Amino acid sequence: MLISDFDYALPDELIAQFPTPERRASRLLEVAESLNDRQFADLPGLLRAGDLLVFNDTRVIRARLQARKQTGGRAEVLIERIRDDCRALAQVRASKSPKTGSKLLFAGGVEARVESREGEFFSLVFSVPLMPLLETCGEVPLPPYLNRPAESADDERYQTVYAKDPGAVAAPTAGLHFDDAMLAETLSAGVRHAYVTLHVGAGTFQALRHQDIADNRLHSERVEVAAACCDAVRQTRKEGGRVIAVGTTSVRALESAARGGALEPFNGETDLFILPGYQIRTIDALLTNFHLPQSSLLMLVAAFAGTKRVLDAYEHAVRQQYRFFSYGDAMLLFPDTHK
Repeated sequence: MLISDFDYALPDELIAQFPTPERRASRLLEVAESLNDRQFADLPGLLRAGDLLVFNDTRVIRARLQARKQTGGRAEVLIERIRDDCRALAQVRASKSPKTGSKLLFAGGVEARVESREGEFFSLVFSVPLMPLLETCGEVPLPPYLNRPAESADDERYQTVYAKDPGAVAAPTAGLHFDDAMLAETLSAGVRHAYVTLHVGAGTFQALRHQDIADNRLHSERVEVAAACCDAVRQTRKEGGRVIAVGTTSVRALESAARGGALEPFNGETDLFILPGYQIRTIDALLTNFHLPQSSLLMLVAAFAGTKRVLDAYEHAVRQQYRFFSYGDAMLLFPDTHK
């Protein structure tokens, strides 16, 4: 397979630059026996009592920092992962990459020493604890394709209402459509909720480098799937309910926890790359946003619902002028029953 097999034409004007006025005001494309144009507010009516929604409860940190190099040049730091109180793995964008041993200078006299280079990332040691620094000086790390600075409204809207565990530098965007009332409505309808944690890294926005998909590797991300979630999945399946992943990150978390065969509690790193040919075993439906052309996330969706079927749905979405990507509309996909 080639990454070009997962390309599609998208007019720039369909890339959602801002969220809808209300979270549930997005559209929803149902991909089932046919393609059905709906509103996200219709979702509770598409679920059944006994179904299980699996959410990713990671919390986006204010991971983007502005800095200067000791030579005076400007630099932008995007935290990829916090390693301890004062150490982090980060992307550093500057006219010239900083050298090991050099320092980056931040507002308020804060410094970060470049400890080492790790592939595309830098290991940085900060002179102060990092989380308080990010809260006071950091910016919401909006995706690069938005091409705009973060605004105050993004502090709330680029975060799920159920976000709990800080560590992500990108939002699990399928969850952005849920407000508190929608969560309560699904529970009242007899739909259960379970949670995993996958801290989305900046690598989620990086293009695959090699045309042959098999030659590509994904950056590892931190995952936790607790025993309570595993029990909820097993109980749902036992009772005939459907397990519905909210977002591709929830799929990757569950599948990483099931790599040994059975779904078991898991706390560690995953670099699982799900592509067509991989048998997804832990879910029965997938709620997700529309993804970038030639991206690993689009390939995961194709692995679940079929490549041609997914690309046909994307063509339909373009014709119907759905809004794409992080602040865009959603899809609810069910497996192809005609395989």
